[in-house]
Amino acid sequence: MAEVTIRALRKDYGGLQVIHGLDLDIPDGAFVVLVGPSGCGKSTLLRMIAGLEEVTGGDVMIGDNRVNNLPPSERDIAMVFQNYALYPHKTVAANMGFALKMRGMDKAAVRSKVEHAAGILGLTPYLDRFPRALSGGQRQRVAMGRAIVRDPQVFLFDEPLSNLDAKLRVQMRTEIKELHQRLKTTTVYVTHDQIEAMTMADRIVVMQGGRIEQVGAPLELYDHPANVFVAAFIGSPSMNLLEGRISGGMVDVGGARLPLPAGVPVDEGREVIYGIRPEHLHEASEGLTGKVAVIEPTGSETHVVVRLAGREMTAVFRNRVAFAPGDTITLAPDAAASHLFDKATGKRI
Repeated sequence: MAEVTIRALRKDYGGLQVIHGLDLDIPDGAFVVLVGPSGCGKSTLLRMIAGLEEVTGGDVMIGDNRVNNLPPSERDIAMVFQNYALYPHKTVAANMGFALKMRGMDKAAVRSKVEHAAGILGLTPYLDRFPRALSGGQRQRVAMGRAIVRDPQVFLFDEPLSNLDAKLRVQMRTEIKELHQRLKTTTVYVTHDQIEAMTMADRIVVMQGGRIEQVGAPLELYDHPANVFVAAFIGSPSMNLLEGRISGGMVDVGGARLPLPAGVPVDEGREVIYGIRPEHLHEASEGLTGKVAVIEPTGSETHVVVRLAGREMTAVFRNRVAFAPGDTITLAPDAAASHLFDKATGKRI
């Protein structure tokens, strides 16, 4: 195992800069998830760590070694791809042991490592099958097994669950997390799915436009987003963000007066964005009044979309509600759970 250290890392494609001088420390044994919208640079960053993309500037360190100019085979990493990348003409055992065979390891040692990894991943009954005879989840386990047998310093996962159905994704999330807890190998995992990030990571790196917006533990990002982008990206349903102005020690949002979060300076006239998560809204006699547009029962909770003054906001109720589309309701935020951002910069106040 080893830590991964990134310093002033840049990536250019011709005159287009896509990674803008990133600094990032990934501790030894951590499970770090890179998350962000499509095109934010997360897969490019992962591929630079792996050696599949050249570094334009800055440094990538794995342990004490600067690996900028090392080929992937010499970086002591193992990568699991989105599309499994299995050899269709080789059995599961041959796929898992191929890299070891290419290193010149003797057959008995290869077989021992493959059987050990197969036992961890529940693949023992399938070692003599070919990939075409496996389900998507089983193929992904084979790809993971191929990485495990190499006993690398760092695991790299590039959106490994995106080809699986919803139920299988949940199951594989659990299996990958349990695998990390067992092996304790430093892991860097890329996804655009913030639910995957929240449920799997020790630390989340939120990216946008080739830059890092915030790094922190999942609940730290959820409870204390550094800016409007992180606030909107982390959480499902996403945080409600309402433009307003500080007035009379309150926040005026379209005529509704909402309490300031504790500890926020009272800067009269300052234009702000008031953030409140859907689960922190409740029915009240005063607050934000609008019409119910959509009701989405999920079983354990009900999502209610409300339109007010040309904007939409979402409330989550854990009890059963009797609203109907077109009903007028008033919602008030839990002041202790509200967030305030500067409108000009988007940064948390």
